[in-house]
Amino acid sequence: MNMRKFDTKVQHLKYRVLREVAKSAFQDDLHHAVYSIPQTIVEGPKATMRCCIYKERAIVGERINLAMGGDAENSNVIEVLDIACDECPVGGFEVSDACRGCIAHRCEDVCKLGAISFDKYQKAIIDKDKCVECGKCASVCPFSAIANNKRPCQNSCKVKAISMDEEKKALIDNNKCISCGACVYQCPFGAIMDKSYIVNVVNMIKASENNTKYKLYAVIAPSIASQFSYVKLGQVIRGIKELGFHSVVEAALGADMVASAEADELMEKGFLTSSCCPAFVDYIQKQFPALTKHISHNLSPMATIAKYIKKTDASAKVVFIGPCTAKKMEMDRPEVAPFVDSVITFEELQALIDSRDIDIESLPSENLDNASYYGRIFARSGGLTEAVKQALKEKGKSEFELKPIACDGIEACRTALLKASKNVLPYNFIEGMACVGGCIGGAGCLTHGEKNKNIVDTYGQEALEKTILSAIAPYTD
Repeated sequence: MNMRKFDTKVQHLKYRVLREVAKSAFQDDLHHAVYSIPQTIVEGPKATMRCCIYKERAIVGERINLAMGGDAENSNVIEVLDIACDECPVGGFEVSDACRGCIAHRCEDVCKLGAISFDKYQKAIIDKDKCVECGKCASVCPFSAIANNKRPCQNSCKVKAISMDEEKKALIDNNKCISCGACVYQCPFGAIMDKSYIVNVVNMIKASENNTKYKLYAVIAPSIASQFSYVKLGQVIRGIKELGFHSVVEAALGADMVASAEADELMEKGFLTSSCCPAFVDYIQKQFPALTKHISHNLSPMATIAKYIKKTDASAKVVFIGPCTAKKMEMDRPEVAPFVDSVITFEELQALIDSRDIDIESLPSENLDNASYYGRIFARSGGLTEAVKQALKEKGKSEFELKPIACDGIEACRTALLKASKNVLPYNFIEGMACVGGCIGGAGCLTHGEKNKNIVDTYGQEALEKTILSAIAPYTD
């Protein structure tokens, strides 16, 4: 497996563990996974990532545990590997050597808590007992001499769910966490990971191979178009079938259904927030509970198409494959659980394919033709907004004044929701995406980047001949 298929070496390490766990699960030998994989992953007599080979193998052991489902007593899908979390500075705001001991002392003037003092050389000192880490001193320093040495996980967590315990290890507050996975992607040591249900999926594949009445469906997120760049998308589709899936269905078809339904709901209610991103929905429920009543009552595209599959095929089991760690939380919601049997990420799909030695580069291509352009562009920020606008047009409701705002990342979501909570938001539809860029920025992606937006748009243009209503017509009563 070529490491270049991933953004980081941390992702590649995670992939290697997942691949070996899946391989052991296919061979009905998870005992091997627990006792042999640490030696397989940590090669040679010397450690390459940690202080000693023994600690390195112990950390891999913890990764194996998460790859096999993690801590059953922890309701969150995001977990901290305590043994791996020990390298990052935790200093907060600190004064660097760039401080010139100037006489302006703007840092002192702006600090209302008296946390700034000066040594005999007039260089600034921050009193940690008084500092509340507001950052005002850093913002006014003309030399940029005050830096915020927060850990990457804390910086990436925009809902402030991460703190440090007594041993300076990361601690996740499940009451605040929305399972977006930003910390998972940003941790440079891979000390924060999402639980994997890859073993469950392997078991479903084996069950489908042994029972002709049992049909396993893969529902793939439209952001898959921006992934697996080393092959054609059609080869990935064929690879999923080679794994043992009976059929592959676009979640984008569910997105078309949601766009149509949310257009109707918006006209009825006059103000609406989207329900497609589970992390965004969770954020509203935890931070803006008064706005919960405005969340669209429609299921997400994943759940909507899964519900249709279960309705039409009683023998179906549905696995969602996408970029999103929060989907692993969504599938346990009471309104979703009957329809979605498991969730894996693109990282886990790559591991599954390689665990069975499937060479997707040599496979023939199989195209999908379920969804419209508008369903497919749900993968990036602004796509849902465009789809709702188009649905209103197709329904002959252009007289309805759609005033949308597409929120790209949690910080933008917070701003819009705060205004909505104070009744000063000049919009009537909030499209909320927890990940910057939308689903193409999800923590479970193989690769991230601006180019992924263009790839998704190109994928959508392959279905331009379909309207939203024509796409969903064969699937509606």
